[in-house]
Amino acid sequence: MKISLVAPFYNEEEGIEEFFTTVIPILEQAGDSFEIICVNDGSSDKTLELLSLWSGKRPEIVVVNLARNFGKEIALTAGLDHSNGDVVIPIDSDLQDPPELIPEMIAKWREGYDVVYATRTLRDMDSWFKRWSAELYYRLFNLVTDTKIPFNAGDYRLMDRRVVTTIGKMRERSRFMKGVFAWVGYRQTSVEYARPERFAGQESQSFKRLWKLAVDGIISFSTIPLRIWSYVGLFIALLSFLYGLMIITKTLFFGVDIPGYASTMVIILFLGGVQLMSLGVLGEYIGRIFEEVKKRPLYVVDKPAEDDPRNDES
Repeated sequence: MKISLVAPFYNEEEGIEEFFTTVIPILEQAGDSFEIICVNDGSSDKTLELLSLWSGKRPEIVVVNLARNFGKEIALTAGLDHSNGDVVIPIDSDLQDPPELIPEMIAKWREGYDVVYATRTLRDMDSWFKRWSAELYYRLFNLVTDTKIPFNAGDYRLMDRRVVTTIGKMRERSRFMKGVFAWVGYRQTSVEYARPERFAGQESQSFKRLWKLAVDGIISFSTIPLRIWSYVGLFIALLSFLYGLMIITKTLFFGVDIPGYASTMVIILFLGGVQLMSLGVLGEYIGRIFEEVKKRPLYVVDKPAEDDPRNDES
Protein backbone atom coordinates (compact mmCIF):
# COMPACT_ATOMS: atom_id res chain seq x y z
CA MET A 1 0.00 0.00 0.00
CA LYS A 2 1.25 3.44 -0.96
CA ILE A 3 0.13 6.52 1.00
CA SER A 4 -0.04 9.97 -0.58
CA LEU A 5 -0.06 12.81 1.92
CA VAL A 6 -1.17 16.13 0.36
CA ALA A 7 -0.25 19.32 2.20
CA PRO A 8 -0.79 22.87 0.88
CA PHE A 9 1.80 25.40 2.11
CA TYR A 10 1.42 29.17 2.23
CA ASN A 11 4.06 31.12 4.15
CA GLU A 12 4.74 28.24 6.55
CA GLU A 13 8.54 28.53 6.85
CA GLU A 14 8.44 28.43 10.66
CA GLY A 15 6.73 25.06 10.84
CA ILE A 16 8.24 23.08 7.95
CA GLU A 17 10.93 21.37 10.02
CA GLU A 18 8.43 20.26 12.66
CA PHE A 19 5.95 19.12 10.00
CA PHE A 20 8.34 16.71 8.30
CA THR A 21 9.96 15.40 11.48
CA THR A 22 6.46 14.61 12.76
CA VAL A 23 4.78 13.06 9.74
CA ILE A 24 7.65 11.07 8.19
CA PRO A 25 8.07 8.56 11.08
CA ILE A 26 4.30 8.01 11.19
CA LEU A 27 4.11 7.38 7.44
CA GLU A 28 7.10 5.03 7.55
CA GLN A 29 5.27 2.82 10.02
CA ALA A 30 1.81 3.13 8.45
CA GLY A 31 2.37 1.80 4.92
CA ASP A 32 4.72 -0.01 2.57
CA SER A 33 5.65 3.25 0.84
CA PHE A 34 4.56 6.86 0.87
CA GLU A 35 4.89 10.22 -0.81
CA ILE A 36 4.33 13.72 0.55
CA ILE A 37 2.89 16.11 -2.04
CA CYS A 38 3.81 19.63 -0.87
CA VAL A 39 1.96 22.35 -2.79
CA ASN A 40 3.58 25.75 -2.45
CA ASP A 41 0.69 28.14 -2.98
CA GLY A 42 2.65 31.24 -4.00
CA SER A 43 4.41 31.74 -0.67
CA SER A 44 6.34 35.01 -0.25
CA ASP A 45 8.73 33.76 2.46
CA LYS A 46 11.28 30.91 2.39
CA THR A 47 8.69 28.14 2.22
CA LEU A 48 9.64 27.04 -1.32
CA GLU A 49 13.36 27.09 -0.52
CA LEU A 50 12.90 24.94 2.58
CA LEU A 51 10.57 22.52 0.80
CA SER A 52 13.13 22.11 -1.97
CA LEU A 53 15.85 21.37 0.58
CA TRP A 54 13.74 18.66 2.16
CA SER A 55 12.86 17.26 -1.26
CA GLY A 56 16.57 16.98 -2.04
CA LYS A 57 17.12 14.97 1.14
CA ARG A 58 14.02 12.76 0.89
CA PRO A 59 12.90 11.51 -2.56
CA GLU A 60 9.45 10.79 -1.11
CA ILE A 61 8.82 14.53 -0.87
CA VAL A 62 7.37 16.01 -4.07
CA VAL A 63 7.14 19.81 -4.37
CA VAL A 64 4.44 21.30 -6.61
CA ASN A 65 5.18 25.00 -6.95
CA LEU A 66 2.20 27.05 -8.12
CA ALA A 67 2.96 30.15 -10.18
CA ARG A 68 1.03 32.38 -7.76
CA ASN A 69 -1.32 32.18 -4.81
CA PHE A 70 -4.45 30.40 -6.05
CA GLY A 71 -6.01 29.73 -2.63
CA LYS A 72 -6.22 26.63 -0.48
CA GLU A 73 -9.03 24.92 -2.42
CA ILE A 74 -7.11 25.07 -5.69
CA ALA A 75 -3.82 24.15 -4.01
CA LEU A 76 -5.51 21.10 -2.52
CA THR A 77 -6.85 20.19 -5.96
CA ALA A 78 -3.34 20.46 -7.43
CA GLY A 79 -2.04 18.12 -4.73
CA LEU A 80 -4.74 15.55 -5.43
CA ASP A 81 -3.98 15.74 -9.15
CA HIS A 82 -0.28 14.99 -8.55
CA SER A 83 -0.84 12.12 -6.10
CA ASN A 84 -0.68 8.45 -7.10
CA GLY A 85 -1.05 6.54 -3.83
CA ASP A 86 -3.57 3.83 -3.09
CA VAL A 87 -4.92 6.14 -0.38
CA VAL A 88 -4.68 9.94 -0.36
CA ILE A 89 -4.75 12.06 2.80
CA PRO A 90 -5.11 15.87 2.62
CA ILE A 91 -3.65 17.48 5.74
CA ASP A 92 -2.96 21.02 6.99
CA SER A 93 0.72 21.86 7.20
CA ASP A 94 0.32 23.64 10.56
CA LEU A 95 -0.19 20.27 12.36
CA GLN A 96 -3.64 21.22 13.62
CA ASP A 97 -4.66 18.05 11.81
CA PRO A 98 -2.83 15.50 14.00
CA PRO A 99 -0.99 12.97 11.78
CA GLU A 100 -1.21 10.46 14.64
CA LEU A 101 -4.73 9.69 13.32
CA ILE A 102 -3.37 8.22 10.09
CA PRO A 103 -2.97 4.62 11.39
CA GLU A 104 -6.56 4.71 12.69
CA MET A 105 -7.79 6.01 9.33
CA ILE A 106 -5.94 3.23 7.51
CA ALA A 107 -7.49 0.66 9.83
CA LYS A 108 -10.95 1.97 8.90
CA TRP A 109 -10.00 1.84 5.21
CA ARG A 110 -8.95 -1.80 5.58
CA GLU A 111 -12.42 -2.47 7.00
CA GLY A 112 -13.86 -1.43 3.63
CA TYR A 113 -14.54 2.29 3.97
CA ASP A 114 -13.63 4.48 0.98
CA VAL A 115 -13.55 7.80 2.90
CA VAL A 116 -12.53 8.26 6.53
CA TYR A 117 -12.96 11.89 7.62
CA ALA A 118 -11.71 13.40 10.87
CA THR A 119 -14.28 15.10 13.10
CA ARG A 120 -13.26 17.77 15.60
CA THR A 121 -14.70 17.09 19.04
CA LEU A 122 -12.94 20.00 20.75
CA ARG A 123 -12.22 23.41 19.19
CA ASP A 124 -11.14 25.45 22.19
CA MET A 125 -8.20 26.82 20.20
CA ASP A 126 -10.63 28.61 17.86
CA SER A 127 -12.37 31.83 18.86
CA TRP A 128 -15.98 31.80 20.02
CA PHE A 129 -17.05 33.64 16.87
CA LYS A 130 -15.30 31.15 14.58
CA ARG A 131 -16.89 28.16 16.35
CA TRP A 132 -20.33 29.76 16.28
CA SER A 133 -20.13 30.89 12.64
CA ALA A 134 -18.81 27.48 11.53
CA GLU A 135 -21.70 25.62 13.17
CA LEU A 136 -24.20 28.09 11.73
CA TYR A 137 -22.74 27.65 8.27
CA TYR A 138 -22.79 23.85 8.45
CA ARG A 139 -26.47 23.97 9.41
CA LEU A 140 -27.31 26.47 6.67
CA PHE A 141 -25.43 24.50 4.01
CA ASN A 142 -27.14 21.24 4.92
CA LEU A 143 -30.51 23.02 4.96
CA VAL A 144 -30.32 24.55 1.48
CA THR A 145 -28.42 21.82 -0.40
CA ASP A 146 -28.95 18.15 -1.15
CA THR A 147 -25.27 17.47 -0.38
CA LYS A 148 -24.84 17.01 3.37
CA ILE A 149 -21.46 17.76 4.90
CA PRO A 150 -20.67 16.30 8.34
CA PHE A 151 -20.48 18.77 11.22
CA ASN A 152 -16.98 19.84 12.36
CA ALA A 153 -15.24 17.90 9.59
CA GLY A 154 -12.58 19.71 7.59
CA ASP A 155 -10.43 18.62 4.67
CA TYR A 156 -8.45 16.14 6.79
CA ARG A 157 -9.52 12.68 5.65
CA LEU A 158 -8.35 9.49 4.00
CA MET A 159 -9.69 8.72 0.52
CA ASP A 160 -9.39 5.61 -1.58
CA ARG A 161 -7.80 6.02 -5.02
CA ARG A 162 -11.13 5.59 -6.82
CA VAL A 163 -12.61 8.46 -4.79
CA VAL A 164 -9.71 10.73 -5.79
CA THR A 165 -10.13 9.67 -9.43
CA THR A 166 -13.80 10.69 -9.29
CA ILE A 167 -12.93 14.04 -7.70
CA GLY A 168 -10.35 14.61 -10.43
CA LYS A 169 -13.16 14.64 -13.00
CA MET A 170 -14.79 17.62 -11.27
CA ARG A 171 -13.08 20.72 -12.70
CA GLU A 172 -15.33 23.59 -11.64
CA ARG A 173 -13.47 26.84 -10.93
CA SER A 174 -15.30 27.94 -7.78
CA ARG A 175 -14.39 25.03 -5.55
CA PHE A 176 -15.69 24.13 -2.10
CA MET A 177 -13.76 20.96 -1.32
CA LYS A 178 -15.81 19.93 1.73
CA GLY A 179 -18.86 19.86 -0.52
CA VAL A 180 -16.96 18.03 -3.27
CA PHE A 181 -15.79 15.37 -0.79
CA ALA A 182 -19.38 14.85 0.37
CA TRP A 183 -20.93 14.94 -3.10
CA VAL A 184 -18.95 11.99 -4.49
CA GLY A 185 -20.50 9.69 -1.90
CA TYR A 186 -18.98 6.20 -1.48
CA ARG A 187 -18.83 4.44 1.87
CA GLN A 188 -17.80 6.96 4.54
CA THR A 189 -17.07 6.92 8.27
CA SER A 190 -15.35 9.19 10.77
CA VAL A 191 -12.69 9.29 13.46
CA GLU A 192 -12.65 11.91 16.20
CA TYR A 193 -9.93 14.19 17.52
CA ALA A 194 -9.42 17.32 19.62
CA ARG A 195 -8.05 20.19 17.55
CA PRO A 196 -4.67 21.38 18.89
CA GLU A 197 -3.02 24.78 18.51
CA ARG A 198 -0.97 25.73 15.48
CA PHE A 199 2.65 24.74 15.96
CA ALA A 200 3.95 27.95 14.37
CA GLY A 201 2.90 30.83 12.15
CA GLN A 202 -0.46 32.54 11.83
CA GLU A 203 -3.79 31.65 10.27
CA SER A 204 -3.56 32.51 6.56
CA GLN A 205 -7.30 32.41 5.84
CA SER A 206 -8.60 35.98 6.17
CA PHE A 207 -12.23 36.81 6.88
CA LYS A 208 -12.63 37.95 3.27
CA ARG A 209 -11.43 34.59 1.95
CA LEU A 210 -13.57 32.64 4.39
CA TRP A 211 -16.62 34.67 3.40
CA LYS A 212 -15.94 34.04 -0.31
CA LEU A 213 -15.49 30.33 0.39
CA ALA A 214 -18.80 30.23 2.29
CA VAL A 215 -20.67 31.93 -0.57
CA ASP A 216 -18.98 29.69 -3.16
CA GLY A 217 -20.01 26.62 -1.18
CA ILE A 218 -23.71 27.43 -1.16
CA ILE A 219 -23.88 28.72 -4.73
CA SER A 220 -21.92 25.72 -6.05
CA PHE A 221 -24.29 23.19 -4.52
CA SER A 222 -27.68 24.89 -4.38
CA THR A 223 -30.09 26.90 -6.55
CA ILE A 224 -32.27 27.89 -3.60
CA PRO A 225 -30.82 31.44 -3.53
CA LEU A 226 -32.27 31.84 -7.03
CA ARG A 227 -35.62 30.18 -6.31
CA ILE A 228 -36.20 32.08 -3.08
CA TRP A 229 -36.80 35.33 -4.99
CA SER A 230 -39.76 33.75 -6.75
CA TYR A 231 -41.33 33.21 -3.33
CA VAL A 232 -40.36 36.71 -2.20
CA GLY A 233 -41.98 38.17 -5.32
CA LEU A 234 -45.12 36.09 -4.78
CA PHE A 235 -45.32 37.22 -1.15
CA ILE A 236 -44.91 40.90 -2.08
CA ALA A 237 -47.51 40.56 -4.84
CA LEU A 238 -49.95 39.03 -2.32
CA LEU A 239 -49.32 41.86 0.14
CA SER A 240 -49.83 44.41 -2.65
CA PHE A 241 -53.12 42.76 -3.63
CA LEU A 242 -54.37 42.80 -0.05
CA TYR A 243 -53.25 46.40 0.40
CA GLY A 244 -55.06 47.35 -2.82
CA LEU A 245 -58.27 45.73 -1.57
CA MET A 246 -57.93 47.62 1.70
CA ILE A 247 -57.55 50.94 -0.13
CA ILE A 248 -60.54 50.25 -2.40
CA THR A 249 -62.72 49.28 0.57
CA LYS A 250 -61.62 52.31 2.58
CA THR A 251 -62.29 54.65 -0.36
CA LEU A 252 -65.77 53.23 -0.97
CA PHE A 253 -66.86 53.58 2.66
CA PHE A 254 -64.86 56.55 3.99
CA GLY A 255 -63.89 58.60 0.97
CA VAL A 256 -60.42 59.55 -0.34
CA ASP A 257 -57.65 60.41 2.10
CA ILE A 258 -54.81 62.82 1.34
CA PRO A 259 -51.92 60.69 -0.08
CA GLY A 260 -48.95 60.20 2.28
CA TYR A 261 -45.43 60.94 1.12
CA ALA A 262 -43.76 58.79 3.81
CA SER A 263 -45.67 55.58 3.01
CA THR A 264 -45.00 56.03 -0.72
CA MET A 265 -41.25 56.42 -0.15
CA VAL A 266 -41.13 53.40 2.16
CA ILE A 267 -42.81 51.19 -0.44
CA ILE A 268 -40.57 52.44 -3.27
CA LEU A 269 -37.37 51.97 -1.25
CA PHE A 270 -38.44 48.55 -0.04
CA LEU A 271 -39.25 47.26 -3.51
CA GLY A 272 -36.06 48.83 -4.89
CA GLY A 273 -33.99 47.07 -2.22
CA VAL A 274 -35.64 43.72 -2.98
CA GLN A 275 -34.94 44.14 -6.70
CA LEU A 276 -31.29 45.04 -6.09
CA MET A 277 -30.81 42.03 -3.80
CA SER A 278 -32.33 39.70 -6.37
CA LEU A 279 -30.08 41.18 -9.07
CA GLY A 280 -27.10 40.62 -6.77
CA VAL A 281 -27.95 36.94 -6.38
CA LEU A 282 -28.37 36.61 -10.15
CA GLY A 283 -25.01 38.33 -10.57
CA GLU A 284 -23.30 35.77 -8.32
CA TYR A 285 -24.51 32.89 -10.48
CA ILE A 286 -23.83 34.69 -13.77
CA GLY A 287 -20.32 35.53 -12.56
CA ARG A 288 -19.62 31.86 -11.96
CA ILE A 289 -20.98 30.97 -15.40
CA PHE A 290 -18.60 33.58 -16.82
CA GLU A 291 -15.66 31.97 -15.01
CA GLU A 292 -16.60 28.49 -16.22
CA VAL A 293 -17.05 29.31 -19.91
CA LYS A 294 -13.56 30.86 -20.15
CA LYS A 295 -12.11 27.37 -19.57
CA ARG A 296 -8.92 28.62 -17.95
CA PRO A 297 -6.80 26.01 -16.15
CA LEU A 298 -7.49 25.68 -12.45
CA TYR A 299 -3.86 26.40 -11.59
CA VAL A 300 -0.45 26.97 -13.15
CA VAL A 301 2.60 25.03 -11.97
CA ASP A 302 5.90 26.92 -12.03
CA LYS A 303 9.10 24.97 -12.54
CA PRO A 304 11.71 25.09 -9.73
CA ALA A 305 14.50 27.59 -10.22
CA GLU A 306 17.10 24.83 -10.62
CA ASP A 307 15.16 23.45 -13.63
CA ASP A 308 15.10 26.78 -15.46
CA PRO A 309 17.10 26.42 -18.71
CA ARG A 310 18.27 30.02 -18.36
CA ASN A 311 20.48 28.84 -15.50
CA ASP A 312 22.45 26.45 -17.75
CA GLU A 313 26.11 27.32 -18.20
CA SER A 314 25.98 26.40 -21.87
